[in-house]
Amino acid sequence: MKQIWGILILIGCFGLANGQDVKSQLNTAADADYLTPLEKEVVYEINLFRSDPAAYSKRYIEPLKTYYDNKILHYPGDKAIQTVEGVRALNECVQELKQMSSRPILQPDQKLGKAARDHQRDQQKTGKTGHTGSDRSDMKQRIERYGKWQKLIGENIAYGNSGARQIVIFLLIDDGVKNRGHRTTLLNPEFNTVGVACGKHPVYETMCVLDFAGGITEKNKP
Repeated sequence: MKQIWGILILIGCFGLANGQDVKSQLNTAADADYLTPLEKEVVYEINLFRSDPAAYSKRYIEPLKTYYDNKILHYPGDKAIQTVEGVRALNECVQELKQMSSRPILQPDQKLGKAARDHQRDQQKTGKTGHTGSDRSDMKQRIERYGKWQKLIGENIAYGNSGARQIVIFLLIDDGVKNRGHRTTLLNPEFNTVGVACGKHPVYETMCVLDFAGGITEKNKP
């Protein structure tokens, strides 16, 4: 069994008849009533990216390069963001994604969502960042409170993002992260399920925890 870790701090092609059919196919969280509207949008945005990484990069990421002023990204319609690498990280992301084929779309899972929510609520209280909870729990321990995971698990955390597309794009660009671990997690073809928990953070204003798994079953099932 493998585990994948990641953290981000910031100071399609299905051969269907029309766009509405494609959106319906990707909107796997539409009926997940335990998710907030933003959390549903995050699942959809991840699936939009995974359905065609190259097209997503060309349409939504590459145009952002014109909004950089040295290392400051003046994100359209939002506050400016101080980056570490500047436009170099974006260009490197675009080049990699142009070579990528589609990945399986993800299904939302409430068990993973509960694990993500535990961590989000904890850090909303403590103001801390990272993958270790105030009770010393790690991602694996939180997920195993609610189910038995299969194949592999991973966790991405984004701080300071205002919308679903911004969350996904900045995890993909992975500015300041040498191994591009967030991007690797989002691209991993072995993931099939995701749990999402977005909420407030006392330092960065917002945060969103994404827990991924190859699969997950109830604790008492084989």
